Amino acid sequence: MLGQRVLITAGAGGIGLQTARGFLEAGSKVMVCDVDESALKIVHEQFPNIRAVRADVCSEADVISLFSEIDREFGGLDILINNAGVAGPTAPIEEVQLHDLLKTLHVNVVGQFLCAKHAVPRLRKGRSPAIVNLSSAAGNLGMPRRSVYSSSKWAVIGLTKSLAIELGGDGIRVNAVLPGAVDGPRIRAVISAKANSTGKAVNEVAAAYEMQSSLGRMITAEEVANTILFACSASASATHGQALVVDGHTQSLS
Repeated sequence: MLGQRVLITAGAGGIGLQTARGFLEAGSKVMVCDVDESALKIVHEQFPNIRAVRADVCSEADVISLFSEIDREFGGLDILINNAGVAGPTAPIEEVQLHDLLKTLHVNVVGQFLCAKHAVPRLRKGRSPAIVNLSSAAGNLGMPRRSVYSSSKWAVIGLTKSLAIELGGDGIRVNAVLPGAVDGPRIRAVISAKANSTGKAVNEVAAAYEMQSSLGRMITAEEVANTILFACSASASATHGQALVVDGHTQSLS
């Protein structure tokens, strides 16, 4: 991946930043975007070789500006990592508000669509081009009280499979990566919300998240990043249109 030009959305923290670091170590040119300006500032200070840009993937104007920046900085694009996403509401369906549903779909699905739309003309001119869309184990399994999030992540699989068929002839490989419960602030917030929604203790809900995988633990951002890097590498040259699950073997979601 030496010299390849990479864009990672929501790249200022978590899986996105870990993936950016991996590409940087592999010799790639890396740009990340995020809506969190304070996190972007930290990336700029700690990783001066990573180009950090503010952009909201839900705004097509922001996405157009982002790709104009890619053109100015890198002269094109080889790899798109569609990582931006939100957890959405944790509630029984009858209590879910429409605006929460729409916000989740807008970030998790529309954001990926917009970035792919503007990336593809550039990827057609790229070297060993690839797209990786971040879905979730919830895009492979149903999840009670998380119907909005799960629905959005199933949609990502549909987008990935369709783009793989559409773009395979152009040599653009498209895959999805499906993380399980990734230990970190985001999943801890989800666990807290679920505890509040169900009336259970936080540690009880956390234990259920850990034990739902055969490994008996949550996975790490580094483990997810390693799979993303593999999917974009020459070692995965025939890996296309796949849903690559990184969840410690999870059979059901609580």
